[in-house]
Amino acid sequence: MARHTETQRLKWALIISAVYFFAELIAGFLTNSLALLSDAGHMLSDIGALALSLFAFRVAKRPATHNSTYGYHRVEILAALFNGLTLWLIVGVIFTSAFYRMFNPPAVESAGMIVVAVFGLLVNIVAAMILHAGHHHNLNMRGAFLHVMSDAVGSVGAIAAGAIMLTTGWYLADPLISIFIGALILFSSWSLIKDSLSVLMQSVPKGIRLDDVRATIEAVDGVNKVHDLHVWAVTSDIYTLSAHAVVESGGDFHQVLNGIEQTLKARFNIEHTTIQLETESREELEFKDF
Repeated sequence: MARHTETQRLKWALIISAVYFFAELIAGFLTNSLALLSDAGHMLSDIGALALSLFAFRVAKRPATHNSTYGYHRVEILAALFNGLTLWLIVGVIFTSAFYRMFNPPAVESAGMIVVAVFGLLVNIVAAMILHAGHHHNLNMRGAFLHVMSDAVGSVGAIAAGAIMLTTGWYLADPLISIFIGALILFSSWSLIKDSLSVLMQSVPKGIRLDDVRATIEAVDGVNKVHDLHVWAVTSDIYTLSAHAVVESGGDFHQVLNGIEQTLKARFNIEHTTIQLETESREELEFKDF
């Protein structure tokens, strides 16, 4: 149900962004504004990011196979990483264009630029509101949301540049504000790329401390010690754990195992667990498969 809702949000945001992109692109050429053209280019990246996120959700729904036993959930993380890297590519294009314009800033039709940028800001605000609910717990949605929010910042920058040029005639404001927009995009996309790489590297999920997990398991009745503990994320909201738990000899292994699984689910939302139980004595080592 959650994935269906997120898919619908992405569809609406994609439609809104696609309609406005063409209007902004044409206006950018007519007004000769780099800020507006860079904003239109960013809007195009939004369309690609939203389409990729939508595609990733569809692929992730596919069932697991004999070769892909975890299914295709990681496609969402790959989409998030790709979206983060495309933001960096856009920043590179903006910086390059701004650098050349700083030496010979051309005249810009500032009034038209402001009008189009205001409409662009409104479109981005609507799209961001649509995507906002799902971006906290899903990296794929966060990637799409960041594209839209970065574009909203671009629209604000275009409005500011237009206002400065309209009132002062200082056309250097256009490339300077474009550089500022690029820096903001670079900063905002860093956490997306870092978190995506963290999932792909099977690091401990954000918000979970391994020591807390160990202490929680060892607090279950019948568990003496935990070792070989590993926690990682298959995707944003699907966590997996494997561990060896040393238990008391003669205890009810089923009860201990159920206690561990229920506790992990309630405390850390970890539902996929592989727990190997063993007794204290190596001579009486017992491995139980459940």
